Formats: sequence, C-alpha cells, structure tokens
Amino acid sequence: MRLFVHFVKGVNNLKSMSTKQLTTLAMIAAVAYALMFFGRIPVISIPGLTLKYDPKDIVLVIGGFLFGPLPAFLTAAVVALIEMVTASETGPVGMIMNLLSSAVFVCTASAIYKIKKSIISACIGLAAACIATTTVMLLWNYLITPIYVNVPREVVAGMLIPYFLPFNMIKSGLNAGIAMLLYKPVSVTLRKMTVIEKDQTGGKTIFNIGGIIISVFVIVTCVLFILAYQGKI
Repeated sequence: MRLFVHFVKGVNNLKSMSTKQLTTLAMIAAVAYALMFFGRIPVISIPGLTLKYDPKDIVLVIGGFLFGPLPAFLTAAVVALIEMVTASETGPVGMIMNLLSSAVFVCTASAIYKIKKSIISACIGLAAACIATTTVMLLWNYLITPIYVNVPREVVAGMLIPYFLPFNMIKSGLNAGIAMLLYKPVSVTLRKMTVIEKDQTGGKTIFNIGGIIISVFVIVTCVLFILAYQGKI
C-alpha cells in the first residue's frame, strides 16, 4: 500500500517537475546511453552469445534516487528504445530484455529508497534490486533467449545456472556498488546547481565510511568473478 501511495505521488511529482529537472533527466538518459555504447565489457561467452556488462544502470539508479521510480523507469525506457534503434543487434526482443533488466533494478532500488531516505534504506533497496533483477532475468532468459539465439529451450535451461545466474549477479552487483560511491558527489553537485532541493534527499546522503567499504567490497568481488570466468586468475 505504501509503495502504491509513493507511486501516485511520483506521478504528481513528474507533472510538477521544473524545466531544469526535466533537462537533468534528459542528461541522465544521454549519459546512460553513452556508457552503454562505449562501456560494454564482454563478461561471459557461451555458444552463440556473449554476455556483456554495460554500466548504464548506474546512472539510471542515481536518477531514481534523485527523482523517484517513475521518472527513472521512463528514462530507462527512452534509453532502451534509442539503444534498439542505434546499437542493438537483437531488435525489439533485445529492447524488451534491456528495459526489463534496467527497470527492475532501478525501480526496485529507488522505490525502497523513496520510502525512507537513509543509508540503510539505500543498501536494502540496492540489495533487493540485485536479487529481483537476477531472479526476473533468469526467468526471462529461459523464456526469451531461445527466440533470438535460435537454440532449444532445453539448451538454454542448462545455461541458466552456470552462465546467466553469475552474469546477472555480477552486473547488478557492480551497478549497486558503483552507484553507492557516486550518488553523494552527484547529488551534492545537483543541489548546488539548484536542480534538486535539500529536502528531496531527506537531508541525508547515502555515503559514509561504511558505505564505501561495502561498495568497494562488492565491486572487487564482482571484478574477481569476471576475471575468474575469463580464466585470468
């Protein structure tokens, strides 16, 4: 019920956004697209498919923390659409998968953070986002991947645990860890530019020594997993 109330408030806030705030959302979308386009990193190779990490969800979830889940979802949808038109090799199917992955991660984290803006809420939101994204994408990879990879669903089922599970855990873990490190400097900068007001972040930031330690630990763990899957360690 509380999430529904916050969603309704989010719709009203979207209508009342200033031109400067809407411009900031457009800039978030542009940065997210650029990170997707130039920042793709091959993580896991499987027959007929290479799973690549891109950092666009870091920017999108920061936008979600700043402006709420609904603006974050709309920004993710715009980025996914532009990606389909300009960079994707999988067409509408790939767009659906990209949007689903980003939306589940971004909206889960920002919806929980919106209820109570604190370091604990942010950590819980990002952890829940990692779990939700991994779970949802496992299901949808089972349903959708056979369509554009053109392999039997039984083959894809055998790939879920050894390939898709670690990939989605690594992807969401990196996004969560880096977002925790970047949120404070981004929010402080935007506040100085009067794009956001002080009370829009509850007068608190999700950045302290504990947050740094957790973020660095998560990032290092994910990087080690990438190197291990690529046989470099």
